Amino acid sequence: MDPKITHLSERFLRKTLDELSERDRRILRRIAERTPVARDLSQPGTESLGARVADRVATFGGSWTFIFLFFAVLVAWVALNGWLLSRPPDPFPFIFLNLVLSMVAAFQAPIIMMSQNRQALKDREAAANDYEVNLKSELEIMRLHEKLDDLRMVALEQRFTDIEARLDRIADSLTPPAPKAEPDIPI
Repeated sequence: MDPKITHLSERFLRKTLDELSERDRRILRRIAERTPVARDLSQPGTESLGARVADRVATFGGSWTFIFLFFAVLVAWVALNGWLLSRPPDPFPFIFLNLVLSMVAAFQAPIIMMSQNRQALKDREAAANDYEVNLKSELEIMRLHEKLDDLRMVALEQRFTDIEARLDRIADSLTPPAPKAEPDIPI
């Protein structure tokens, strides 16, 4: 194990490396290597044809365009079969229309649920990525705080050394010079 990662773990997370999850160890490794954690999750991956179809059906089935088109089709069906045609193929109570609506719902509901499950998976991956980015950012900020504190400590120590030197010079300038010993003159 890398001693740098062990040191980061104990210093910032206050845990041993063995106590951390794989994700936390990966983040510490990225900090030690100074590599980014964030990744672009918006790019399409290797989605199957069924997954792409499910997403498109869910997108269209949950749009105002679908609602307005479906409403127009229903109104046209009822108007044609209820009032305009002398021998309607689906007279009131529109049993064939009910069958078609039931079949649309029966096919559309599971497809929309598949799309929602895929979206939930994407959301979980995005949340995990956000967690990793946030944790790395927080740990990097803690490292920067430590570096700033170290720089301040060095600056304060230098300042105190300068002050002590000035005080020594001031003290030396304030002490009266020692009286000169008079030379012994023989008499």
